[in-house]
Amino acid sequence: MGRLTRAAYSSRTHEEERWEMNPSEDCSRGLAEKGWSKVCSVWAAKGLKGLLSEIWMRFWMLFAGMGFWGRMATRLAAAASPPYYGRTNLSWFNKKGYVSAAATIHYKHLQLGNHVFIDDGVVIFQGEPGDEVILGDRVHLYRDVIIQTGSGGRVVIGDQSCIHPRSIISAYKGAVLIGKDVQVAANCAFYPYNHGMELGIPIMQQPVTSHGNITVGDGAWIGTGTIVLANVCIGNGAVIGAGSVVTGDVPDNAIAYGVPARVIKMRGKS
Repeated sequence: MGRLTRAAYSSRTHEEERWEMNPSEDCSRGLAEKGWSKVCSVWAAKGLKGLLSEIWMRFWMLFAGMGFWGRMATRLAAAASPPYYGRTNLSWFNKKGYVSAAATIHYKHLQLGNHVFIDDGVVIFQGEPGDEVILGDRVHLYRDVIIQTGSGGRVVIGDQSCIHPRSIISAYKGAVLIGKDVQVAANCAFYPYNHGMELGIPIMQQPVTSHGNITVGDGAWIGTGTIVLANVCIGNGAVIGAGSVVTGDVPDNAIAYGVPARVIKMRGKS
């Protein structure tokens, strides 16, 4: 029994020493097993066609990027993916995220976080002199969203925030600062500036002015068709009802609605 115990001990020691000398061998084996497990699970769930589509998408997303060939790789990956929201998973296959080949990016100072999703028809445009646009990790810009800056304006959108279709963020003179985990519904508009309205001068010739930035706190929800104007702070966790025009501050966790928007209740209170 003593010899068996010593033999077992010697065997364990040898195995530990072997791993310390070449730890990558066991790691590679573990990764391979996980890879085959993933293949089998996709095959079981989606069949052979689904498995081939998954391999196709993952392969081309390896080469995704902002350059010409990176955008072509994205187009090829998208060919095997469902449209619209179905493509959001592609952003997870590459740290650089998914930037649709059908998006228009005309911006020198664009900073993208990890795993961003920029859908078809999105426009990010830098006028002169526009400041930076910063998109945090896992930000989603859905179809036909427009972000434009000029006259020193800037846009910052925090991690995991989503801007839904046809919304516009037009940052001239002032900034639009959107926090983390914010939901902006479709057809919303953010304008931190205004045209002058002096009598006798055509509006197109009036100077553009700003009374202050727009700030949206973490976890807020901006309802469909909302318009947010200059010098407004929407608090953390606030909810803005559909069709509202926000001209003044909204406290944390407040529910506001109307033209102009007024607080009608607080979240968590009946």
